[in-house]
Amino acid sequence: MLVLSRQKDESIMIGDDVEITIVDVRGDKVRLGITAPRKIPVHRREVYDAIQREKSEKSEKSEKSEKSEKQAQER
Repeated sequence: MLVLSRQKDESIMIGDDVEITIVDVRGDKVRLGITAPRKIPVHRREVYDAIQREKSEKSEKSEKSEKSEKQAQER
């Protein structure tokens, strides 16, 4: 993990297309501004984890459904 120090209104570039700017610092809270192309999804970690869980659950349901259909066709 790369750890960088930044102050308010300073930025970090990720590649050529993603810029993270420190918008505000209040106590233990840091507000970030993120500029990225629309094709790059940007989520808070807890939202990203929820999306991944949902994808995994849908995939498992789909696999079970396909397996059931295949078994029904074999009968």
